Amino acid sequence: MTATHRPFFWLEPTGAKPPAGWQPLSDRNYWETEHRAPQWQPLLAPSPAWADDLQRVGRAVFAADKHARRDATFDRWTRHMRLSIPVTAYDRWHSAGPLLTSLLRTLTGDHWEVEFRAPGLATNVPFTFDPNSRATEVALFSGGLDSLSWAAQRATFPTSDELLLITFGEQNFGHLQDSAYRSVYRRRSRPVRQITLSQNVRIQDKQLGDPERTTRSRGFLYATTAVRAAAAEGVPVAHIPENGQLAINPPLTAGRAAACSTRSVHPWTLHLLNQLIAAVADGPVVHVHNPLAHLTKRQVCCSALTAGLTRADLATTLSCGIPPQQRPHGSNLANCGLCYPCLVRRSGLLGRDDTPYDSDPWDPRLSGDQAEHWHALLGWLDAPYTLRDLIADTPLPPETDPQHTLTVITKGREELSELREVGART
Repeated sequence: MTATHRPFFWLEPTGAKPPAGWQPLSDRNYWETEHRAPQWQPLLAPSPAWADDLQRVGRAVFAADKHARRDATFDRWTRHMRLSIPVTAYDRWHSAGPLLTSLLRTLTGDHWEVEFRAPGLATNVPFTFDPNSRATEVALFSGGLDSLSWAAQRATFPTSDELLLITFGEQNFGHLQDSAYRSVYRRRSRPVRQITLSQNVRIQDKQLGDPERTTRSRGFLYATTAVRAAAAEGVPVAHIPENGQLAINPPLTAGRAAACSTRSVHPWTLHLLNQLIAAVADGPVVHVHNPLAHLTKRQVCCSALTAGLTRADLATTLSCGIPPQQRPHGSNLANCGLCYPCLVRRSGLLGRDDTPYDSDPWDPRLSGDQAEHWHALLGWLDAPYTLRDLIADTPLPPETDPQHTLTVITKGREELSELREVGART
């Protein structure tokens, strides 16, 4: 039976105490300087109440996620999460509760109970800009290859309309994100603005121990923040750039099915999020869209070079899914070279890759654990991948063409097969 974790209670700014037995959470659980707090972000105008609610839900979910250790459950994965959040539009959120829990289950693989409290308190009014500086495009910008490629393409589009990039700082690798942003900014043909927030959660109750290492709900935090920014700027679309291979992120083994692989930009996730937004929005909605869903990693890299970026620009981006502190051996290089995101990166940059990797996956000196992703990839490439495999893991939304999506995965497999040939020759 799934272990039930302590329920989590997101505090209102008044500092009201939670009921007995509830773990208090608030914005103070984020390692964030005051000028990076959500209520002080330099947006065009105050965001609508529903968008404030959405971002508050995203922050509460991620903070609760980091406070509940998976290794405390019977299967060391599935948790029972209970969360109470204040919202201004109680009736709409109450009706949309099943949509939210379905979305969170898809992302994290956990059982969620989310209750809403009314009335929530509005956030502080942010600074405002002259309407002439209003953004017409809003996108997440991680500083990785995909977001850099898309941002570079859009920044070089000749227009006076502003491009707004939303970044969450990567601990210890903020300099790489800053470098990626400078690569975009110095090539711009239009106004470009960046907002940076924190994704680092601190555990204030020492009895809880270290934070949970997995971050399956992190993509929800990112997306809700981008949606709020777009709503404040009056932009109808929030872009989340991710190549089609990693957006689907097909499991390499049966043990990596469903939420055991990241699903933050999977078409089904975005479909559920768009449904949630439509259910809670009062007025114009913001649609979440992945502009790179039709591209493989190599096609994304080619687009980046076409946009004027250099091989050196691409080499200094961050793709790795295993932070240095979680690696048993190796240096503090940004990209381990061994995890699945790094393997996809290597296949996309094949023949023009100047990235300094921690290790090569075909190195015979690696332990079985270190070469785990490489061996799983080789087995996956040796097996057929069909339409049934595509839809069996996580469903696709009705508007998605399964055959088109399968074509992207097939092309990506061809790129990864070329990487395998390199390993065989080494």
